[in-house]
Amino acid sequence: MSHVRPEHAILHQAAALCLAYPDDEFHERLPLLRAAAPPPLDAFLTYAETTPARELAAHYVQVFDFKNRHSLYLSWWRDGDTRRRGMTLVGFKETYRAHGLDFTGEELPDFLPAVLEFSAVAGPALLQEHRAGLELLRLALTEHGTPYASVLDAVCGTLPGPSPKDRAEARALARSGPPREEVGLDPYLTAGGRS
Repeated sequence: MSHVRPEHAILHQAAALCLAYPDDEFHERLPLLRAAAPPPLDAFLTYAETTPARELAAHYVQVFDFKNRHSLYLSWWRDGDTRRRGMTLVGFKETYRAHGLDFTGEELPDFLPAVLEFSAVAGPALLQEHRAGLELLRLALTEHGTPYASVLDAVCGTLPGPSPKDRAEARALARSGPPREEVGLDPYLTAGGRS
């Protein structure tokens, strides 16, 4: 089991709640979240506290539900919409099971709030494994100008580094996007025109 630093565990748990859809339960938890969350989450919490509930919900949907470039599903950043993604999702479930946890959420097991809750208990191994995706999401949210970017800043700040290699990989992947599969193309068609 990975070593869990208490201050990182608290931040990861709080960040998981910040990145969840801002429903009634989120607003009920907001005072407790404000009391427990570490300072790196202050900017986002101030935004959440001062934004009308309907406007906050609309912003969340606009940021996360309509753009894959803001995907909260970590496997998407590595695998895109390819068959490999299925195996990656199985790997997430196996990691949870190896730590005595069964993933039973309505979301996929790579949903960032679920991964953050897991890391609060079991350590940041999954976050580190998907660091490039986290950095890509952080950069995309920063460019978009959403307060949610500060949550990703806080999460990435708990991980070792960032090393230049992670940033370079993040920038390269941000430019080229995740892999796509050309399903159904005739494998015998080549640049030379043979069929």
